[in-house]
Amino acid sequence: MTSMSVPASATPDAALQREQRPGPNFLTAPFHARTWREHGYLWLVLLLAPFAFAYVVLVPSLAAGLVVTVVGLGLVGALVLAARGWGGMYRGLARTLLDQEVAEPHRFVRPRGFWRTIWAMLGDLDGWRALLFMLVAFPVAIAGWVSSITFLAWAVAGLTYWEWYQFLPAQQAADGTWHRGAQFGTDWYADTPGRLVVVAAGGLVLLLVWPWVQHLFALLFRLLTQALLGPSRTSERVAELRASRAASVEDADARLRRIERDLHDGTQARLVAVAMQLGEARDQLSSGDATLAAELLSTAHTSTKEALTELREIARGIHPPALDSGLSVALETLAARSAMPVQLRVDPAVAGGAPLTPAMESIAYYTLAELLTNAAKHSAAHVVRVDVDRDADLLRLRVHDDGDGGAVVVPADGTGLRTGLAGLVERVHAVDGTFDLSSPVGGPTVVTVTLPAGPQR
Repeated sequence: MTSMSVPASATPDAALQREQRPGPNFLTAPFHARTWREHGYLWLVLLLAPFAFAYVVLVPSLAAGLVVTVVGLGLVGALVLAARGWGGMYRGLARTLLDQEVAEPHRFVRPRGFWRTIWAMLGDLDGWRALLFMLVAFPVAIAGWVSSITFLAWAVAGLTYWEWYQFLPAQQAADGTWHRGAQFGTDWYADTPGRLVVVAAGGLVLLLVWPWVQHLFALLFRLLTQALLGPSRTSERVAELRASRAASVEDADARLRRIERDLHDGTQARLVAVAMQLGEARDQLSSGDATLAAELLSTAHTSTKEALTELREIARGIHPPALDSGLSVALETLAARSAMPVQLRVDPAVAGGAPLTPAMESIAYYTLAELLTNAAKHSAAHVVRVDVDRDADLLRLRVHDDGDGGAVVVPADGTGLRTGLAGLVERVHAVDGTFDLSSPVGGPTVVTVTLPAGPQR
C-alpha cells in the first residue's frame, strides 16, 4: 500500500551524533571533554543567575505596582512573554555544553482583540515556566558552582601541595618543634615525605570524584531544562488542535473546490450540451426532419442519464446514501464495490450500540474507502481483511492486506498539500482518534484506526 516515500537523510542528525559520544570512565573523567563542558556551563549559569533572578523579581514587583493600569498589565505581559527569550538562551547553553536537545515551545499566537491579547500574554504558560526555571536555577547554579570549584580547588591543592607547602609560615608544635606544613588536627603537620604522599593521594581522589559531583548538578540542570523549557503538554495539545482545525478547514475547502470543479467541468457541460441538442432537435422538427430530430433527442436523453449518474457520484462524495441505513450497511456496500476481494467482519455492537454521530460515521466510511483504494492501487495484495469493532467509547477499524508492504506516511510539504495516508492521519487526529501503521517491506500492511464512539461535545 505504498504510495509515498520519505527521503533518507544525507547526514546523521547532530543530536544523534552527540548521543553516540562515548562517556568518560572513572579514571579519565577529569580530562574528558564532557567534564569541562559541564564546568563551563556551571560558570555561565552562575554569571547569568543574578540577572535572571532580578528579572524574575521584577515581574511580580511591577505587577503589584502597575496592575491597576492598562499600561502596567501590558508591560507585565510583555515581560512574561519575553521570558521565552531567556528560555531560548538556556536551551542553547544546554544544547551546546550539556548535549541536551530540548524542543522549542510553540510560538505565541496573538489572539484577536486588545484585552484577549493582554490576558493571553499574562497567561502565557511557556513564559511562566521559563520564569520558574530562572528562579530555581539561581540556588542550583550557586550550589553547583561552589561544589565544583571546591572539589577542583582542593584536588589541585592536594596534588601540588608538595611544591608549595614549604612557603607556608612556620608553626610551632606542642613539643617545641617547628613545621612548615599544613596542620590537620592537633600537632599533625603534612611536612614529611609520607604525609606528602597522603595529601597527594587525597588530592587525586578528590580530582577523580570532582567530575561526578559536578555531573550531578549538570544532570539536575538537564532535567530542569527538559521539564520547564520545552513545550508543555497543554501548548502541544493546543498546537495539535490548531493544526487539526486548519487541516480540517483546508480539507473541507479542497472538497468544495473539487465539487465545484466536477459540477462545472462535468455535469454543467453535459447539461449545456443537452440544452443545445434539444434546441437543435426543436429546429429540426420545425423544418420537418423528424429522423434527425429523433437522433438528437436520443443523444440528449443519453447525455441526461450520464449527467444524473455524475450527480449521484458527486452527492455520494458529499454524503454516501448507504450511511442512511447505518454504518454497518455502508461498510458492507463499500466492501462489495471494492476493486479487490475484501473480507469484512463487523462487530454486532457497531449496529446494535448507541448510534454514532453522522460526522464520525462519515470519517469511518471515508477512511476505510481511502485505505481500500490505496490497497487496490499500490499494495499488489490478493485480499484485504477488515475488522470493525466497538466498545463503549471507541470504534476500531483494522485493515490488513497481504501485499508488498513498505507503506509510509509522508507529512505535508511546504505547499500544504496533503495526500494519501497523511491526509487520513490528519483527518483522524482532528477528532482525537489514533492512526497506527505497520508496513514492513515485504508485507503485510496493517492499519489500525481508532475513533471516539462516545457522545461528542
